[in-house]
Amino acid sequence: MNAEQLIERGRRVVRIERDALNEVEQRLDARFAEAVGLIVSSSGRVIVAGVGKSGIIGRKLAATLTSTGTLATFLHPVDSIHGDLGIVGSEDVAIVLSKSGESMELLSLMEHIKRVGVKTIAICGNSQSTLAKLADIALDAWVKEEACSLDLAPTSSTTAALAIGDALAVAVFEEKGFRREDFAKLHPGGMLGRKLLTRVSDVMLTDALPILPPTATMREAVVQLAARRGIVIVSNGNRRVMGVVTAGDLSRLMEHTEQVFSIEVKSVMTPNPKVAHAEDLGSAVVHTMETHGIMAMPVVDQQEVLVGVVHLHDLMRAGVA
Repeated sequence: MNAEQLIERGRRVVRIERDALNEVEQRLDARFAEAVGLIVSSSGRVIVAGVGKSGIIGRKLAATLTSTGTLATFLHPVDSIHGDLGIVGSEDVAIVLSKSGESMELLSLMEHIKRVGVKTIAICGNSQSTLAKLADIALDAWVKEEACSLDLAPTSSTTAALAIGDALAVAVFEEKGFRREDFAKLHPGGMLGRKLLTRVSDVMLTDALPILPPTATMREAVVQLAARRGIVIVSNGNRRVMGVVTAGDLSRLMEHTEQVFSIEVKSVMTPNPKVAHAEDLGSAVVHTMETHGIMAMPVVDQQEVLVGVVHLHDLMRAGVA
């Protein structure tokens, strides 16, 4: 088989799964809203269960719910009858995934958890199955065909279940008002957590700030530029930022002026420069710096009074870029 035939085989799989998702999208109805409301209003946890490939999708759903602020646990149906059923409480909500809806392990689990009083949501490929009929809410994950050429290996069906699970998780956390900051608190050890948690105040410099009055000379500015990492802040004495002088400004000045040292900084500075605030997210400030080609920015408080300087390299070392 040549490369073009292999590529077309791959495209066929993607096409079939795409079409399956289009159909799933069209079939989402009021039951989906009911399922979201059931999870949001629950004071317990979400118990997710499934067997085989559906179980793998269930584990992912439980992880997604937990990482977005809804406590969830995956419960294997077989393990449940050997003691793990003890984690289930009457205030919990169960999400049970199955293509056929006739798995004996799942039906046995449903019998036990309904006896406890747990409300149940089925994500099922057969709306007429026993599982769908037992559930309080059944979400339709039917697909016309598997992407597998034998129409046997779970492919389109697991993609459909995955998409419905993701839709539930996202709708739930949006309904709860879950924020970027909340997500970061649950992911403090990763790069994403650092991007969402690190603020300018965490990395800015506050001591020995390179401040000069507008009548200072470029000779004084050159000393500050060398000692303070390439930025001088021009202020009239009340710590209000009038402008900045950078190493780039000095280089451009020297290209067309020989006697630069006696020139006053107010003639060279960039007036009304970009500034950051201490509470700004570091990632947002990095974006501004990279967009405008800035290596350092003054940091001001809510009254626009200078409180520090933040450098791009410090933000990058903090892992926010």
